[in-house]
Amino acid sequence: MDPQVRQSEPGKCPLCGMDLIPLTDDAGSDDPYQIRMSATAMQLANIRTAVIGTGAATREIRLNGKVQADERLVFTQVSHLDGRVEQLNVNFTGEAVQKGQTIAGIYSPPLVTAQEELFAALKIKDLHPGLAIAAREKLKNWKLSDAQIDDIIAGGKPRERFPILADVSGVVLEKKVNLGDYLMRGMPLYQVVDLSRVWVLFDVYESDLTWVKNGSLITFEVPSLPGASFSGKVTFMDPVIDPATRVARARIEVANPGRQLKPEMFADGLVKTQLSRAGATLLVPKSAVLWTGERSVVYIKQQNDQNISFRMQEITLGPLAGDRYVVQSGLEPGTEIAVNGAFSIDAAAQLAGKYSMMSPPGTSGMKLSSEAQAMLAPVFEQYFSLKDALVAGDMGKAKPSVQTLRQAVQKVASSGLGEEVAPVWREHESLLKVLLEQMNKAGDLETVRKHFKPLSEHFVVLAKALGSLDGQPVYVQHCPMADQNEGADWLSRDKNILNPYFGNQMLTCGSTKATIAASPASNKNSIHHH
Repeated sequence: MDPQVRQSEPGKCPLCGMDLIPLTDDAGSDDPYQIRMSATAMQLANIRTAVIGTGAATREIRLNGKVQADERLVFTQVSHLDGRVEQLNVNFTGEAVQKGQTIAGIYSPPLVTAQEELFAALKIKDLHPGLAIAAREKLKNWKLSDAQIDDIIAGGKPRERFPILADVSGVVLEKKVNLGDYLMRGMPLYQVVDLSRVWVLFDVYESDLTWVKNGSLITFEVPSLPGASFSGKVTFMDPVIDPATRVARARIEVANPGRQLKPEMFADGLVKTQLSRAGATLLVPKSAVLWTGERSVVYIKQQNDQNISFRMQEITLGPLAGDRYVVQSGLEPGTEIAVNGAFSIDAAAQLAGKYSMMSPPGTSGMKLSSEAQAMLAPVFEQYFSLKDALVAGDMGKAKPSVQTLRQAVQKVASSGLGEEVAPVWREHESLLKVLLEQMNKAGDLETVRKHFKPLSEHFVVLAKALGSLDGQPVYVQHCPMADQNEGADWLSRDKNILNPYFGNQMLTCGSTKATIAASPASNKNSIHHH
């Protein structure tokens, strides 16, 4: 497991005590892009390959949503009379009402007076017919129907209590009055909603807005209604994004016979967007792609009678279509690539000193401005402090080191790094912040060490690209037993092995893979592999 240890006879590793295994020439040719692997190594690494081809690209977006009342079907039932509430036929929220139903009775002194005026006008109707007509119209202004007015006239005396009739059918959302309340004309009695149609509002994240638009078909299920499936087209998209949640709402309108969809029910939605027709797009499985910010890499299988090798190939990815990526350039249909175990191939390439995902070609020889060096030097300084705390196994020092490193990373402004350095920093910046956030939340040393491995992988690439910022050698060191024998790298200023993954348990387990220094003649980075 440790390439530094080589013996002519079988035995134990002097560093970690594990059994030595026979050496096979897996490094391959001098081609820095190519790594040779034996059949045994492929089997142990669970490497599987497949021939890629074209197909129909369909993007699936899963959405979370809620059922809501249609705002256009929410009504406020008001009083058409001034008076005191003496009768309530609808007494609680959620009760159903029908249009024309008597929902309340009101005693209205002004209406009693208006009736008395009508009877007085009727007595002199023959002399002054216009007065009778005017008195009748006054009652109609109180929303009394002709039939109700005729009933009053037939009764021969004024009525003291008048019914309030429901203007719409629906369900009471809110009861706004109680028995005995005095109301003015136009004051609300109830808020009523018609649930024959409802809205379903889905949260669409900012990154998915390209795929969900007006007219998009959303199929959805409601967990509280198992076995039932619904669908609808997007009729409205929020024109703005919620600044707190970074989502916009997509609205569909759904008929609701039987009222089985109730407001506030959760919904699980699915949008399928056809990106291309069948056979028009080259697709690769997600598991085949190694992705590091701006770069995407796959390994192409090459085989002859003597051996099997894999060649690193950088590709340009399009959108994700289910469990496959669309390939825009870099591959041809019919190419056989590694679809499982690509990371193991990349790790073998790193150990052999070949180009890899984390050690791409063209990442050395950069010149840093004084401003860039002033921003990046504290980042590496705090990385080394964190490494020393892990070597000592001191959580009390590791936690503050993580916080200080986070602050140093956040202070780096890519705009001040220069055109050559800024793209390299941006390729790693967001992932560094995520890893440091996870380390900051960690409650124990083991979790911090677990995240230290991917953190160090990014720092190794940056160090190889930027070189030693203070002109002193920086060593790329490797522990073969870290991460459950998967192995892990780290950076050190000390050539002696001091293992941050195990500390005192296996302090000297590991080897130096490469030395990074600044060449005094050209001021370019020099990387020496061991």
